[in-house]
Amino acid sequence: MTLSPLGLPTDPAAWRHFVATRADEHLARAREVIATLKDGSAREVAATLGLWNDLDLALGNAGTAVAVLAEVHPDEAVRTLAEDRQQQVSRLGTERDLDRDLYDVMAAVPAGGLDAGSRRLLEHVLRDFRRAGVDRDEATRARLREINERTTVLGQDFARNIRDDVRSITIRPEQLAGLPQDYIDRHPAGDDGLVRITTDYPDTIPFRTFATDAAARRALMGEFANRAWPANDALLAELLDLRQEQADLLGYPDWAGYDAEVKMIGNGPAIATFVDRIAELADEPGRRDMQVLLARKRRDDPQASFLDSSDSAFYSELVRREQFDVDAQQVRRYFRFPDVRAGLLEVTGRLFGVDYRAAEGAPSWHEDVASYDVVRDGEVLGRIHLDLHPREGKFKHAAQFDLVPGVAGRQLPEGVLVCNFSDGLMEHDDVVTLFHEFGHLVHHVLGGAQRYARFSGVATEWDFVEAPSQLLEEWAWDADVLRSFARDETGEPIPADLVARMRTAEEFGKGVQMRTQMFYAALAYRLHRERPADRTALLRETQQRYDLFRHLEGTHFHASFGHLVEYASAYYTYAWSLVIAKDLFSAFDAHNLFDPAVAGRYRDTILAPGGSADAADLVADFLGRPYSFEAFGAWLARPAS
Repeated sequence: MTLSPLGLPTDPAAWRHFVATRADEHLARAREVIATLKDGSAREVAATLGLWNDLDLALGNAGTAVAVLAEVHPDEAVRTLAEDRQQQVSRLGTERDLDRDLYDVMAAVPAGGLDAGSRRLLEHVLRDFRRAGVDRDEATRARLREINERTTVLGQDFARNIRDDVRSITIRPEQLAGLPQDYIDRHPAGDDGLVRITTDYPDTIPFRTFATDAAARRALMGEFANRAWPANDALLAELLDLRQEQADLLGYPDWAGYDAEVKMIGNGPAIATFVDRIAELADEPGRRDMQVLLARKRRDDPQASFLDSSDSAFYSELVRREQFDVDAQQVRRYFRFPDVRAGLLEVTGRLFGVDYRAAEGAPSWHEDVASYDVVRDGEVLGRIHLDLHPREGKFKHAAQFDLVPGVAGRQLPEGVLVCNFSDGLMEHDDVVTLFHEFGHLVHHVLGGAQRYARFSGVATEWDFVEAPSQLLEEWAWDADVLRSFARDETGEPIPADLVARMRTAEEFGKGVQMRTQMFYAALAYRLHRERPADRTALLRETQQRYDLFRHLEGTHFHASFGHLVEYASAYYTYAWSLVIAKDLFSAFDAHNLFDPAVAGRYRDTILAPGGSADAADLVADFLGRPYSFEAFGAWLARPAS
């Protein structure tokens, strides 16, 4: 049977109907399956598990499309409707997981004689029931329902406040000094003679990197760090309290302990141990490089005694330019967005043995979206949608969203890459980000042919999720890879010696960056453990302990720290995944990154299984041994030279 991609509306006026119908029909199907499972009929084990799979698929289909459209659709009415249906999907998911009669049906399924995949499904289903609180009394289950419904709304409000709060500064034209000419051309003065710079990424990232006016940089970074303040501070307080109450009702010491139970790390206290271990490993190289940054700042300000977030990108760029002969403004000449996008598809297609066929005429929610079918050996594996430029009301960060969950023989996986890049010249950091996020997208598609929807795509433990994407970043640093698509205005490929200098320069500051990452990780963990009345005070104290950059006074970063909703106390997962990614990369030949034997084995043992096995087992299968800190530690200790 030939499977077809999801049919999206061709008429802009039809999107509200699509959102409502897509969600409502699959919610109705989910309710129908729940009723069937509980009707008392005698069934074979395979039939019961098949019905559960139908239920997972129906809830997935009801929720994924509306989740992405709530973040990207240009019509606010569509976004609002999608948020409403998200709440309904979440509500039914909670009802399912707290349904004692449904639990009794699944608990009665005999595990003996099941194949490994079916046994894993049953184990996960029963574990999810227990973690939801199905075994608690009715009053407790009722309160858990209320908590889940309220946290869904709080998460939506938190994200919407960040998405909609686009702030700006106005500056005199001469305060654009240091910025690339194409940036200056895109920011003409208004009728008042002033230039407006917003907190959207294409404005903020170049400005904080190149603008020589320290006061203007500080003003913009102050606005950037204050997005969604103060509204999200109150929302976060309520969210933290509700998560703690949920943990209490379920018998866990705190939210971090509850959340970590189903991750590779295993328990909450291990998060603090891991954060401190990475911070210690990064301390010496971080302080060494911070002294270089501070010395450079003192050439501009002899009295300087610290750097903050308004200094970080600017002085890092200056050091790379002056000490490593890498000028980001010269580098960006080689990265025109259309060429980068085409290069990304060529590189990943070659690496993973797939082709990307433009889905000509495929409808989408915005004209910026480019859609491709992913094909291998003539078979369509799924479809991807690239929505890569900023616009009003759109998600402000970079992420991959599921549009359709894949199930073998039933429906094709579809994913959406949502970013906020310039459509002109790109910073190389943006190129790296694009490769990173595309790693999630290809994982969703290549892992989307599972028998059970529960394990489809990026369904591994959450602290492994970033590892395949961090691994793919390595291809965005390889000279031969970059020269295949990075060309200047004359068509000349980026020089290999420039890429070599870029790599050396990138090594500078990695200890500083890891200390900053541990600040974020410790903040997420401590907010959930301590739930302080003054969250800004905890922010300031945690930054002082872990970060080598000083807190920017008057700012409240936690209000725009969107990962506090989805990642909660588990922001440490980026560093945990990086440890594994460095180990995975050790299996590749740095001089032959496209070796089909290694690349094919990686695709088939890490990506294709989706969540059908524990991440530690997938990694051990690929490496031939358990993962270790060795490669990560060697990378972190190696000085730039």
